[in-house]
Amino acid sequence: MIDRDTPLLLPPDLRQWVPADHLAHYVLDAVESLPLTTLRVNERGTGDAQFPPRMMLGLVIYCYATGTFSSRAIERATFTDVAVRFLTGDTHPDHDTICEFRRQNGPVLAESFVRVLELARELKLLKFGQLTLAADGTKVLANASKHSAVSYQRAGQQIELLRQEVDQLLAKAEQADRVPLQDGLTIPAEIARRRDRCAKLQVARAVIEERARQRAVQDQPAYAAKQTERAARRARGERLRGREPQPPSATPAPQDQYNFTDPESRIMKAGTGSHFEQAYNAQAAVETDSRLIVAARVTDAPNDKEQLVPTVQAVPAPVRDQVTAVLVDNGFYSAAAVAAVEVNRGPTVYAAVEKTGHHRSVTDLEQRPEPPPPPASAGAVEQMRYRLQTTAGRALYRLRQQTVEPVFGIIKEAMGFRRFSLRGQAGAELEWTLVCLAYNFRRLHRLAAVTA
Repeated sequence: MIDRDTPLLLPPDLRQWVPADHLAHYVLDAVESLPLTTLRVNERGTGDAQFPPRMMLGLVIYCYATGTFSSRAIERATFTDVAVRFLTGDTHPDHDTICEFRRQNGPVLAESFVRVLELARELKLLKFGQLTLAADGTKVLANASKHSAVSYQRAGQQIELLRQEVDQLLAKAEQADRVPLQDGLTIPAEIARRRDRCAKLQVARAVIEERARQRAVQDQPAYAAKQTERAARRARGERLRGREPQPPSATPAPQDQYNFTDPESRIMKAGTGSHFEQAYNAQAAVETDSRLIVAARVTDAPNDKEQLVPTVQAVPAPVRDQVTAVLVDNGFYSAAAVAAVEVNRGPTVYAAVEKTGHHRSVTDLEQRPEPPPPPASAGAVEQMRYRLQTTAGRALYRLRQQTVEPVFGIIKEAMGFRRFSLRGQAGAELEWTLVCLAYNFRRLHRLAAVTA
């Protein structure tokens, strides 16, 4: 018979609640060793309970690493999860404290991300010298429904309809004594409700129009580069295929969307492109040997074509200085972006210039001789294609698929992170940094166990 009623004669040792090699021990010891700046937890004088800042940091990192993301779920875990009770010393921060800690300490989370990479270097798990990075983006659902969005065209139609209804209500107000309304309805309230909705729709259209103008400005350099390249090919007597590139337009497309719940999120293609979701584009750069994430950022751009330069720049300077190669798929490629990364002896970029399938034919398996180098007059696309066809280029580029895509798989499947809890791009970036930080702790714990 199991006795659960007799109280313990001596206080339990909390460290014995979980095995010595448990992730909770690793997170706690690592967080205690990190040289961090000020962490904020419930400013004194507010009347809220005080908790050790490093304990709070270890709590959110461990919970994110093990698939618990919402502040209420983390609060419940402090009562029901033995490892979490060990981390908190059997104390129980409420969900408001956890949520505010996460919101207020974005800079410290970013600093922790860098400090953990430095810790990996000290432990010889991130070997500086000649680092190769694989970068990619993945769609993560926003904390908003796509059904809370309105298109530019639909917003215009609704504004016109609401204005007509306001005119009808004003006319009905003159007949109010003769034509009574349903119980609980008043004409002034109905007019105010429609005018308020109309104002929100006008804001939505204005935001969509501003986005279109910004998109046109951003796309202009790429358009100019395409025109320059096509002109050079014409000068060489080459026959050009395909349609002439169209200049970027500052006019919104009818289907451009605005979401009322999270206006900074976007409708994006998800999965294999078969459906659309309200989402953010979460970017990561992963070191190919250790599979540690060395850069994490979030963008509202639905594709990756402008993300190569900012993602490489997001790598902390001490790590970026050691990078010699960057591997990306064709979604990132543009001649201008590659040139911007490689300028001033920057890392060499290996980017597919066209979409390639995962299946390899029998011919692909056969040993191939080194291709002849392109002529000096070759364009950027031809030079990049040659770079990837060399033996060294093929060997390097094969690392991309087996580096960054498995990391996204672990984050979404093993950790279960598929939707942001925080709204706005700044909130999403804060949370993505926390997710990548938690992943790195998991990875370091695993690498330390393998090398022990």
